[in-house]
Amino acid sequence: MGLIRKFLAWLMVPVICLFALVLYVARPFNPGNNRLLGRAVAHVGRFFLGMERPLEGADNMPQDRPTVVIANHQHNDDLFVMGDLLPPRTVTVGKSSLVWVPFFGQVFWLGGNVILNRGRSHKAIAVMQATSEAISRDRKSLWVFPEGTRSRGRGLQGFKKGAFHAAVASGAPITMVCASQYYDRTLGWSGRREPVAVRILPPVETAGLTADDIPQLMARCHQQMENAIAGSA
Repeated sequence: MGLIRKFLAWLMVPVICLFALVLYVARPFNPGNNRLLGRAVAHVGRFFLGMERPLEGADNMPQDRPTVVIANHQHNDDLFVMGDLLPPRTVTVGKSSLVWVPFFGQVFWLGGNVILNRGRSHKAIAVMQATSEAISRDRKSLWVFPEGTRSRGRGLQGFKKGAFHAAVASGAPITMVCASQYYDRTLGWSGRREPVAVRILPPVETAGLTADDIPQLMARCHQQMENAIAGSA
């Protein structure tokens, strides 16, 4: 039953994206589209999975100013766990191969999201620094998985620097979204997914920081997220 639930949840992603293409074509590169799509995909996905998602600290997510959101990345199902938490006018960061995923890739590109080539790290940092201008100029928020790859529930991995360069260059606060560890398990005969608790931490201000402060900022955020994830387990 759990496999059927997961199949239906992921089957709905391209279906929702197909209908969302109408909105994205009508309002191309409007970051408001991403928030609407994220909500739809997350709510529908959790419905089919039978997943509960307790949320703590929702008021900590800035709604009236740009922020750089960093979140831990465990499985592809993070889309259902956290997709409805995007603040207003948010663009996300994803690898270039996502563009070729049917319907999802097209709305991802039309949403003005940041597409990175993970094999060219220096270029990735340059793109993130350029993105900081969009945060300041267009008042967009940025959502990043700073680990760069899925941990598959094995704990928080090391962070890459791109998101922190963008935050410091723009002066935007960093908001941490911490999902408890989960392992793609089902509960009982119904195949419902195990609940995944999420905690949003208070923003960490970056105004006045420089590139020299980034290593310490990364270490501070990593420790806070580790503590929050351990506390929600």
